[in-house]
Amino acid sequence: MTLALVLFTDAAGADLAVLRKTAALPTRLLLIGLPMTILLGFGVAAFFFPKLSLLEIALLATMLAPTDAALGKAVVTNESVPAGIRQGLNVESGLNDGICVPILFVFLALATERSGAEGPWHLALMLVAKEIGIGLAAGLLLTVVAGWLLKFAWRRQWLIETWIQIPIVALALVCFATAQLLGGSGFIAAFSGGLLFGALAKEHRDDFLRAAEGTGDTLALITWVIFGAAVISHAIGHFNWIILLYAVLSLTLIRMLPVFLVLAGLKMSNEGKLFIGWFGPRGLASIVFAVIAVNANLPNSGPIAMTVVCTIILSIIAHGVSANPWARGLGERSRRRQGQNNKNHKDRM
Repeated sequence: MTLALVLFTDAAGADLAVLRKTAALPTRLLLIGLPMTILLGFGVAAFFFPKLSLLEIALLATMLAPTDAALGKAVVTNESVPAGIRQGLNVESGLNDGICVPILFVFLALATERSGAEGPWHLALMLVAKEIGIGLAAGLLLTVVAGWLLKFAWRRQWLIETWIQIPIVALALVCFATAQLLGGSGFIAAFSGGLLFGALAKEHRDDFLRAAEGTGDTLALITWVIFGAAVISHAIGHFNWIILLYAVLSLTLIRMLPVFLVLAGLKMSNEGKLFIGWFGPRGLASIVFAVIAVNANLPNSGPIAMTVVCTIILSIIAHGVSANPWARGLGERSRRRQGQNNKNHKDRM
């Protein structure tokens, strides 16, 4: 529920005009960078964790691939960062959760031997089609109806200040719950619904979102407390230095190398590419996936959960400390480069 609300509000706040101009960035990150990250994570984990089965390794790589929209908020809302990078990171963190859901469930079904008589490929295709298709349909249709109702109520001044925080929270959770009930991805429904709501309610979007974001922040705090009580207590006995080393690599090499490679050819500085690669914080999505794995009673759910726990804790510290200083520095250097380019252009004229 928390992740659904955060995804909805972040998507609704996206600047679609900027996003249209920089669509190549999130497209490359999602369609090429995300699969490469899972594959590289799988290869490194296979070397580090020989006791895990191949399907458990695939699960671990998938659980740590998505980035967290909430933990990345310090970057995507910092206007010092170039707008294209901010919007690209926002869309990537919003959609990669939903894309990883069907992949995770395919691996989970295979690991628990629930692929059925049709075989694993049929299961994979059906899950991906249902999760994405139903998720998109539910999110978009519900948002169209809700957007019309909210405009109708706003014109008649039926919405007062104390109740304005309710509609966005309710719509985000309805999109999520409906898609899940129908067999789709609630995360994709929440994010696609948020994007459409931001486009439909341009005039009053900020008023709605400002009230809803406080609820999202409160739910996020509750989620972190539950995560600490439920998952960490289950996993703490499996800690070792190999797990810690893999967590470090997950936040650096496994994330940053694919991102740097897929952004080749874009008009962007090397620092900008490294910045995008670094700011892939892990959080709510990985928490959700870890809880799913623990509840599935996999043979090695303890070490898997401990690896996720280590990665998330390191991410909170490392990304939290570096977000504002690097964002300010990147913004200043980008402005200087832009100024120098403008000067050189005028000199040539």
